[in-house]
Amino acid sequence: MTTNKTNGNTEKKVRKIIRRDDKTVVVTSGEESNGHVTIMPGEKVKVIPLGGMCEIGKNTWIIESQNEMVIIDGGLAFPSDGMPGVEIVLPDISYLVQNRNKIKGLVITHGHEDHIGGIVPMLKQFDIPIIYGPSLAIGLLEEKLKEAQLTDKTTLIKGRPRQTFKIGSLAFTYVRNTHSIADSFSLIIHTPAGKIVHSGDFKFDFTPVDGEFFDVYTLAKAGEDGVIMLISDSTNVEREGYTPSERSVYKRLEEEFHNAPGRIVITTFASQVHRIRQILDICQKVERKVAIIGRSMLTLATISRELGHMKFPDGLLINLDDVNKLPDEKIVILTTGSQGEPLSALTRMAFDEHRQISIQPKDTIIISATPIPGNERAVSNVVNALSAKGAHVVYGRDAGVHVSGHACKEEQRMLLNIVKPKYFLPAHGEYRMLVLHGKIGVECGVDPNNVFLMENGDVLELTNESAKLNGQVPAGIIMVDSTRIGDIDEQIIEQRHKLASEGLLSIMTTIQNGEALPEPTVEAKGLVLAQEDTTHGQFLTDAKKTVMNTINENLKKNIKDIEQIKEKVKAELTKLIHKELKREPLLQIVILESK
Repeated sequence: MTTNKTNGNTEKKVRKIIRRDDKTVVVTSGEESNGHVTIMPGEKVKVIPLGGMCEIGKNTWIIESQNEMVIIDGGLAFPSDGMPGVEIVLPDISYLVQNRNKIKGLVITHGHEDHIGGIVPMLKQFDIPIIYGPSLAIGLLEEKLKEAQLTDKTTLIKGRPRQTFKIGSLAFTYVRNTHSIADSFSLIIHTPAGKIVHSGDFKFDFTPVDGEFFDVYTLAKAGEDGVIMLISDSTNVEREGYTPSERSVYKRLEEEFHNAPGRIVITTFASQVHRIRQILDICQKVERKVAIIGRSMLTLATISRELGHMKFPDGLLINLDDVNKLPDEKIVILTTGSQGEPLSALTRMAFDEHRQISIQPKDTIIISATPIPGNERAVSNVVNALSAKGAHVVYGRDAGVHVSGHACKEEQRMLLNIVKPKYFLPAHGEYRMLVLHGKIGVECGVDPNNVFLMENGDVLELTNESAKLNGQVPAGIIMVDSTRIGDIDEQIIEQRHKLASEGLLSIMTTIQNGEALPEPTVEAKGLVLAQEDTTHGQFLTDAKKTVMNTINENLKKNIKDIEQIKEKVKAELTKLIHKELKREPLLQIVILESK
């Protein structure tokens, strides 16, 4: 297999013009390159996923070569039902923190949150000298950095299709692909071990809304020159055939817009540029004004318009306050909430909690998205609540108002046959998806021994002649509660589960003059007691006696350490609760000392 052919062009420094805080500055940044990286026999290149393996979301990769690191994407995930009170989930980046001096830069494939949502938390812990990304992704990230006051922590560079640039000892080539967001790229990574192709999120859309076609030629040329490894998106591997074109949604949406007797409330992913573009085009066609609810969606529309990914007249968008000033048949409300998020605008409308919008029987509600795994119940609850109000709700895979941005089986076969990798690494999917994708790789000619199924933190070590799994680095999840990062651990989540399912028993008492005061305060929250029990019922009486007796017995034994006494009280109460109630509530024990 031949690798890394070059036309002999010399590398050159590139001066980039960057807008930052309304100032235009010229910086000398990464090197523009012809992509030539010398193959070094035996030189080890490490490929390390910190997120996106055996899961959907928080896609984060490290390519490590010659004692240098380049990060590919930095994403987040949304919490599952088993994470009460958690807003977002980030990858554990302690390995990056430990090796911050080796980090040379970060490369973004596209602007979805599961690929850029974790970059700001990274920059709060370490500097990243340079970040390359598609223009839309960089525009979205720039807003995040301004809000977090982190614009001085990195240099942002807008990449372009077929551009090759060097970061440290590695070079990267951007390859235009098609996905559910504009400006989406695959990557050719030029390393001392050979070329690695990272698909990014992709599908083969041959009639893209924006006319930007998948650059199959550049990937095919890389395949002919020789690709040592393919890292590829597995999200839709369980679906046969091909993913429909984004353009196919237009006709169904247009039908619903023409038939709607009153207001239209439509929700989709905030980052779905092509979908929002089509919605705004149809609104112009049917002469409806649009009110956008959701800061992220409004930001995306504004940035996309500035970059030319959307075109709409100034008068199309109106403020939400002006909705009631126009006839219902002239209104479209474009909102967040496609995943049934509890605080989203659509959920608040469904449950009569929105200050400005109340759902009416003539309203048409269009959910132009499918639930992310784990969100099915939340979406179903919203649909039920909207339907109960008499609204016409259009939702679900068969409604034709949504198509995926990810490749199905035949497209994944196509990519494998175009790239022709020696080694294959299925990524971006739950474990069963990775297994199935690996089998497709074997069908397409990859040696079964050259297919790697990895978990987050696994280290894949490549040379120009070999590939093997060799150890692990720290990996896991960081849960974010509101704006607090890393304060939530598994113990807190366990406590929340126990509080929700088992209830709370709270005890507060005081030790004075060497003994427990009579009548400790005992409160039961969420515990089902016998019907005759009240706050002064038998169980609570027994609990009070247990607390007093346990404390006094330990004091008589000259045990004076309060924490030790609390543990003894906890043990005795646990026995009592299990015997009387057969439950395991959360116990809150407070013992004060009065001198």
